[in-house]
Amino acid sequence: MAEEISKDIIRGHVNAIILNILSQHDSYGYEIVKTVKELSQNKYELNEATLYTVFRRLEKAGDITSYWGDESQGGRRKYYSISAQGLENLAKAQKSWQFAQAIITQLITGKINGDNSWKNY
Repeated sequence: MAEEISKDIIRGHVNAIILNILSQHDSYGYEIVKTVKELSQNKYELNEATLYTVFRRLEKAGDITSYWGDESQGGRRKYYSISAQGLENLAKAQKSWQFAQAIITQLITGKINGDNSWKNY
């Protein structure tokens, strides 16, 4: 049985995931869906409805901007770009994740000594 990551774990971090991808290059919806799948080694798929909800939220907050591409073949694509504010918020989210990850790891794996103090094993 393949392991799956809980969507509840990911849900609170979708903004940061999108900002991380956009911090590396401008992108459009379908490409971001593919990138998320690739980065997760096919263990997580971001559905398009969620993605476009996140795009609207991030754009309204000023973390990203959008523009129409000028493809010569096929339909025009709407591209998204991270703003300076978005870069700042990404850095905050990354720092927050590192802090939370350490605490959650301790809470899930830490052992209580007889004197009620915590220790890692």
